[in-house]
Amino acid sequence: MIDVRELVGTLVERRQTVAAAESLTGGLLTATMVTVPGVSRVLRGGLVVYATDLKHSLAGVDAALLAERGPVDPDVALALARGARERCGADWGLSTTGVAGPGPQDGVPAGTVYVALAGPDGHAEVRELHVDGERQHVREAAVAAALGLLHAAVTDS
Repeated sequence: MIDVRELVGTLVERRQTVAAAESLTGGLLTATMVTVPGVSRVLRGGLVVYATDLKHSLAGVDAALLAERGPVDPDVALALARGARERCGADWGLSTTGVAGPGPQDGVPAGTVYVALAGPDGHAEVRELHVDGERQHVREAAVAAALGLLHAAVTDS
């Protein structure tokens, strides 16, 4: 797991901000970040868009994309990250979407997760995960992967 204190410190040093659009994690990603004192200097906000229609109305995901592919899709994950970034006025946008289980949803197996990052200069990344285990483990793995994407991007650039 990424050291969240270190990640927040790096964002503070770089004077960069982050926002999140969360489906699968239901706020766990931003809740994890707010455990760090001083995070208010970098965390702009978050959107919990658990319902598919909110992915469109709050995060700006194209309704046709959602209708065609459903909410558990790499392009939807990227659109969520871009929506978080744009709607919250942040340098970086993170997103999570997937199926925590215990069973499949709309034919997508439990443990299927997409996390995405959108950032400055068109930076865009999506990671697909297949996680075994209970709901909480799947959600925690999604948080770790999303924070990992952000950490790699801010320490490599």
